[in-house]
Amino acid sequence: MLNHKFNDIDSSLIDRIQLLSVEKLDDLAEALLDFSEISDLVAWLNQNESN
Repeated sequence: MLNHKFNDIDSSLIDRIQLLSVEKLDDLAEALLDFSEISDLVAWLNQNESN
């Protein structure tokens, strides 16, 4: 889904996503609908990966 929306995603972002809990992955899937740029994903990860 992310690759479809943003084409090529940096492997470091994929690594960060793979470390998310199932709950956070569900949250990300919902938030993704509102993302328009890859920077939206980066900002979301910065806010959510350590919580």
